[in-house]
Amino acid sequence: MQQKSAALKFVILLGFVSLCADATYEGARSITGAYLEVLGSSGTAVGLIAGFGELIGYGFRLVIGYLSDQTRKYWGITTLGYILNTAVVPFLALAGRWEVAAGLMMAERTGKAIRTPPRDALLSYGVSQIGRGFGFGLHEAMDQTGAVMGPLAVAAMVYFQGEYRNGFTILIVPAVLGLIVLLILQFLYPQPSDFEVETHTDPEAKLPQIFWIYLIAVGIIAAGYADFPLIAFHFQKAEIASGLTIPLFYALAMAVDAVAALIFGYFFDIFGIYILIIAALISSLFAPLVFLGNTNLAILGMVFWGIGMGAQESVLKAAIANLVPMNKRATAYGIFSTGYGLSWFLGSALMGFLYDHSITFLVGFSAITQLLSIPFFAWVKLRAATPSQTSPDISTNQ
Repeated sequence: MQQKSAALKFVILLGFVSLCADATYEGARSITGAYLEVLGSSGTAVGLIAGFGELIGYGFRLVIGYLSDQTRKYWGITTLGYILNTAVVPFLALAGRWEVAAGLMMAERTGKAIRTPPRDALLSYGVSQIGRGFGFGLHEAMDQTGAVMGPLAVAAMVYFQGEYRNGFTILIVPAVLGLIVLLILQFLYPQPSDFEVETHTDPEAKLPQIFWIYLIAVGIIAAGYADFPLIAFHFQKAEIASGLTIPLFYALAMAVDAVAALIFGYFFDIFGIYILIIAALISSLFAPLVFLGNTNLAILGMVFWGIGMGAQESVLKAAIANLVPMNKRATAYGIFSTGYGLSWFLGSALMGFLYDHSITFLVGFSAITQLLSIPFFAWVKLRAATPSQTSPDISTNQ
């Protein structure tokens, strides 16, 4: 019981660090799409910037995950990533050209790439005590609480100061606070791996085949998920929302994300991977509502968008923790993130191109890819349930 209580405190404190980081960079991301439009960018450029940012943010994790497992310096690498992830955000206020803003966005994504695999590995140790679905869901809920607070703070600054540039300056506060708590957390919990009892000790073991099947499903669902900068670009161009209200749309989606993460994480511990099939069905509805509807339908579309994001950020990672042994976990998260990011980049670039030529085709592509992921998730569920599987079962929490 004492170990479980300590693990819960660890998860909550690490969640608070993520809350502060998300308040910083999600606050910025809530207006970067509209900011790029004001600076003279095109829809194709916004799609490429958003997608390439995600490619960096996810692709670099392949190397970082492997390096983290090899060096075992999870805390040090995590700290380096958080510093870069949040320090560049206020400098967006100084960008006078969209190319400069794009470069700063790339730098922020690089910081996130550095800190995420080792952070997720550290988190996976703690959640083993409290239920992986619930633990990752709780972390995502706190993470997204920051993602709501950041855009709201930015919206307030834009309202009172009147320019997008001023919205970036307030974000230095959560950035500094999060780094302080992160340093304290390392002192309190120098070895989070002590929370989990390793049952697979073979250092030469390879990632199981089912992991790669799972990666295909993840890639498909990521390819059709429109990034918010493109959505914000559409809101600005189609006059669905103003510069003041666009961050509020994002804040709404992040609030839904937080609630969905807790709910889907809880049900993952009970029903396993099938819960992602439900999430895919729901998220397939966001694109028609966001890109083809009026303001009211766009609000509903952002709710569905938030549900899909919440399920992805909690359940996808919880399943990875159940699938691979401890000594391969950061590596697995790195590979997982690289596949996700590559698919996100290709899909975002294509959707940016489609936006400039046919919004209807964009909507069709997004919805169809969400639905195409469903048979792959079902396949993973069936494979995980077979007795021949020698790796941990991802169908339910262990």
